[in-house]
Amino acid sequence: MKSKVTYFCTACGNETPRWQGRCPACGAWNTIEECKTAPAASSARRTGLPQGSRQPKPLSQVDVSREVRFPTGLGELDRVLGGGAVQDSLVLVAGAPGIGKSTLLLQICSELCRNLRVLYVSGEESETQIKLRAQRLGVTTDNLLLLCETDLSQVLEAAETVKPDVLIADSVQTLCDGENASTPGSVSQVKACTMALMQLAKGSGVTVFVVGHVNKDGAIAGPRVLEHMVDCVLYFEGEAAHNYRILRAVKNRFGSTNEIGVFEMADHGLREVPNPSEMLLSGRPTHAPGTCVACAMEGSRPVLAEVQALVSRTNFNVPRRMADGFDINRAVLLMAVLEKRGGINLAGSDVYINVIGGLQLTEPAADLPVILAAASSFRDKALDSGVAAIGEVGLTGELRAVSHLGQRLSEVHRLGFRCCVIPRQGTSQVQPPEGLEILRVRHIREAIETLL
Repeated sequence: MKSKVTYFCTACGNETPRWQGRCPACGAWNTIEECKTAPAASSARRTGLPQGSRQPKPLSQVDVSREVRFPTGLGELDRVLGGGAVQDSLVLVAGAPGIGKSTLLLQICSELCRNLRVLYVSGEESETQIKLRAQRLGVTTDNLLLLCETDLSQVLEAAETVKPDVLIADSVQTLCDGENASTPGSVSQVKACTMALMQLAKGSGVTVFVVGHVNKDGAIAGPRVLEHMVDCVLYFEGEAAHNYRILRAVKNRFGSTNEIGVFEMADHGLREVPNPSEMLLSGRPTHAPGTCVACAMEGSRPVLAEVQALVSRTNFNVPRRMADGFDINRAVLLMAVLEKRGGINLAGSDVYINVIGGLQLTEPAADLPVILAAASSFRDKALDSGVAAIGEVGLTGELRAVSHLGQRLSEVHRLGFRCCVIPRQGTSQVQPPEGLEILRVRHIREAIETLL
């Protein structure tokens, strides 16, 4: 049969019969790409199972007694996955080039191969390159099988032959389905290869880890439907100038999506950072205006981060507002509240906000630290280095309580802070740790006048 030409939206995966400038499904512009597709192969060939072998089964007869999770050897990765890797699951690990995705997956093979057989499929590196990296990471085991192949059918045949417990595909953009006429890495190829790997995981009981590249916009290359097909999507983030990497789950069918894992890129691979707060606060300046410590909840773990603000007189007609690691719209709102309710005139000043360490503060508990850092920079007066702040700020300038306040205060005390500013409302029952002074305030003006 002849291959047909279809058009896919790279943003949402919607298929259209003809090219259009704007996707009718998601409304994105210039995301429609042409793809040639061929008739799909039968599911029996792709999964290695005889046709008709799957039959409907009553829910009461489904066996869940066996252990469905196993450790990967990296505690931070297990935390993000929700307690370990899940059998029969498909996990997508995405990140920028050179961030350490291949290093992360090859490094966990050392622990996985103690009791499991792992098939490592690479379409980007040769066997020699993988062996040299494995020696550097200290991975020496006969349960790790290497296959440098880009043909999807060869990968599925190898999986059927060796019957691995875990399959690692590096990367899905390099795999190619020979029955698909489009080029490797195209929308239809990525979709077809991911579907085949998903059927392998669900039908043969193999845990599959897939590496995915990201485009210049930071999104996973390929169709948006790719993220819907897999069970778990992990983003590996970090700056090229920093050694620290953050592993974040944006989708997880078996755990929370709020957990993060912190790693440090060392000479012999990735090193876990069990206390991210100490890493984020390392090198923090003392007695410097424009800095305040916030405590955010990343899943079940409180993390302390340094918030810096720089307020300087503007040279433009419209003052600039910029934020890195903090939502810019939220920052503009807080600066308006600070000017209207806090009595600080920012109309003639530029305001720059930065969260140290590459952490993204998205919860309202970081509102008060941002307010205090900006006020400190405006008055050019430093906050006490032993003070941390927690609280959500309303449009009238009032402070509201946040969740998990007890855990946050325990983390603040553990890292040696002497005082913590919290909202007065809703915190009367909170018992602070011994040795930690609690300063309860109702309004941002009260907090500014008390600390500055």
